[in-house]
Amino acid sequence: MAVFTKPSGAERGRYHRRLSECGTIAIMDTPLKDANAPSAVRRFLFEGADLRGEVVRVDSAFAAILQNHQYAPGVRNLLGEFLAAAVLLATTLKFQGRLTLQARSSGQVPLIMAECTSDLAVRAIARGAQEATSLRFGELLADGQLAITVEPDRGRRYQGIVPLRGDSLAESLDAYFEQSEQLHARVWLACDGSRATGLLLQQLPTQLTPDPLEREAQWTHACTLAATVSDGELLALEADELLYRLYHEDPVRLFDPQPVRFRCSCSRERSRRALATLGEAEIRDILEEQGSVTMDCEFCNQQYIFEAPEL
Repeated sequence: MAVFTKPSGAERGRYHRRLSECGTIAIMDTPLKDANAPSAVRRFLFEGADLRGEVVRVDSAFAAILQNHQYAPGVRNLLGEFLAAAVLLATTLKFQGRLTLQARSSGQVPLIMAECTSDLAVRAIARGAQEATSLRFGELLADGQLAITVEPDRGRRYQGIVPLRGDSLAESLDAYFEQSEQLHARVWLACDGSRATGLLLQQLPTQLTPDPLEREAQWTHACTLAATVSDGELLALEADELLYRLYHEDPVRLFDPQPVRFRCSCSRERSRRALATLGEAEIRDILEEQGSVTMDCEFCNQQYIFEAPEL
């Protein structure tokens, strides 16, 4: 962990330094990050305020997903934002299981979804978007609905559904938070087709700041500064650099990064169980026609071939 403190003007103009033993960070302009940079999420807390946040980069995980599919530019951007958003949402929950962020629409992308497990394994896919040409959110997901599904390893499955609103996934998620959460939450997302990142702010239950007016002022302050961030800054800056630019006058504690990785949850056993739902007669028809039954995973392109004796 590190606490940000504000260096002098001379220090800010003279050097760029990473987290140091004294916890001081000075920032200069930084180059764009490589698309194969490690994927990770980092939590941060505001000292003296009931506020927390997360910064996520999913560059390498996103690259692994794109190796399996060819998407149009607009679809790639949308898929990257869904992936970053799924990780941010999963970090707000205390559970063992998985969270799925999914949208269905009558637009150029009929279905898009991203999953994140409690151990930060992700996968994502867009279906039926082969003819997509637009870069506009409203055309890609016209008349769409957004579903957030939480599936704990133990306990009841939960799903919340809201209409897609505004001109971005972030605006739709903000609307979801407004109607479903008692505590404030907001997200900012960016993707350029090869890199994807996101920022989340969330108000915590009352502990440090009991006064309602002061709590609201702290929330407004944090969001106002976060709203100044550009897509370029989100994509280019590491978490420590980004948070210093936004909150160098606020005491913020940044935690160690937690790795995010692409991992498909398909398996031979799960594919075999899925085949069992077809029924014996249909399986025998396929075996008679093809000699074996093949199951393909849409997420990772893994192919499972089942011969007659196994079935």
